[in-house]
Parts: sequence; C-alpha cells; structure tokens
Amino acid sequence: MTLEQKTGKIKSLIQEMDSALVAFSGGVDSTLVLALAHEVLGEKTLAVTAQSASVPNREMQASRQLAKEIGARHLVIKTDEMSNPEYRANPANRCYHCKTELYSSLKRVAEQDNISIILNGINTDDLGDYRPGIDSAREQGVRSPLVEAGFNKQDVRDLSRAMGLSIWNKPAMACLSSRIPYGQPVTAEKLSRVEQAEDLLLSLGFKQVRVRHLGTEACIELDKSEIPRYQSDESIQESVQEKLTALGFSSVMLDPEGYRMGSLNEALLEHKDHV
Repeated sequence: MTLEQKTGKIKSLIQEMDSALVAFSGGVDSTLVLALAHEVLGEKTLAVTAQSASVPNREMQASRQLAKEIGARHLVIKTDEMSNPEYRANPANRCYHCKTELYSSLKRVAEQDNISIILNGINTDDLGDYRPGIDSAREQGVRSPLVEAGFNKQDVRDLSRAMGLSIWNKPAMACLSSRIPYGQPVTAEKLSRVEQAEDLLLSLGFKQVRVRHLGTEACIELDKSEIPRYQSDESIQESVQEKLTALGFSSVMLDPEGYRMGSLNEALLEHKDHV
C-alpha cells in the first residue's frame, strides 16, 4: 500500500467518527494523528496532554506550541501515576500502570465532552518492541489509527513532512521514567535529575539524548553520528562531568553503542535467554 493509500485510509477511519479525543504527547506520531483528526473533524477534535513528574517541561511547552500550530483545541490535565506504588516500584510492566492512569483520566475528559473515541499515536513499528502500555490501550478501547492504516515510523515522518508539520524529524521521545532500570524505584528526585541532565546536553546542541540513571552513575546515550563530537571536545566533556556531578551523579560515562530505542529492555531479553 502506498503512502497516499494509507493516508486515504486513515482519513476514512476518522471520518466515521463523530468526534475524537487525541492522547497528545507532542511527539511526531500523536502530532500527525492530531493534525489529521483536526483536518477531518475540526472543532470536534480535542487534544489532551498529560502533565506529570515523568514528562519533561520542554515537552509540555512543545505540545502547547504544536497544538497552536495545528489550530486544535488543547487541554492539559495532571496525572498522578507516582501515587501508584506499583508504578514507583518500576517493574517491567511499569508502562502499563502509567498508561492505565493516563487512559482512565482521558476517559473522564471524553465523557465530560461527550466524545466517544480516544485515539493514540502508536504506529506499526511500536508493535515490535516490549510495550506493555499497548495492552492498556487495548483493554480500555483506545484506538490506534496509525496501526489500523498500516503506518510505520517512516510513513509518519514522510506524511508529517508533506503536511508541513514542523516536528516531522523530531527525535523519538519517551517518558523520563524509562531512563531508570527496571526494579530500581522511580522517584521525583531521580526524574528531575535526569531531566536537568538531558536539558544540559540538548542545550549543547545534541539532538538525540538519553541519560540513563544507573544508581549513582549517569550513562549518556547519543545518536551515533553525534558521539565523535562529544568525544573530541574536552570542554564539552568537562562541562557535562561538572554539571552532572553537581546534580548528584558520582560518575558519568558515555555509552559507545549510542542511543537505541528500548535499550533498557535489553536486560529483559538477556534474562529470558538465561532462564
């Protein structure tokens, strides 16, 4: 199926809806879903962004700007997954607890606004990684129009670019809790530390950034193309070491393999291999 055919399919899917609430994170996927829903349904589309300790402030600001760009109605709500001890314990299915909190909150908003359909931005590539949050979406009847129309990540970027969406090439983003290895408790202090560390690296011009919170150690993941710049610039290394130490990390290391999606899931796969 061509991109044009997939685009026609997703618009047809949306046309069948009276109204739609879009779970809007400000990432490329949910931005495309919002743009298409708004194009088809207009004011009958509502974008809702969840604000919590696990979402960087920079992403909240970006979501507000993007909703304004698209011209869509936008609501920011607060979610409190941190009040759930099962979430804070950081099990392998932590994402399930987070998404259950999110979708439960979105359902309440949808009911208040008389909206029957909730949409998310999951694409077909997401189905290949370990993502327990997808189970929660299925359980709560949340629809994934990108999956239904057969969109993979490249399709999402290609159509976003064609539609003139400013974030068509925005790097992948995940919640801050994903930086903490499974089994190590999630705390507001750790999340804040990671957010500030990543903000620093982003301010230095790096585009794809993760700072993994490994106990007292910070492990920096950069896109492979950006690693040489970090390694060759001593002033950057000194600045990062100094500021991350000030944040409370006892040591800082750069992952030579670079950023890869779901890198903390590698430990789960290794565990399965040895069972």
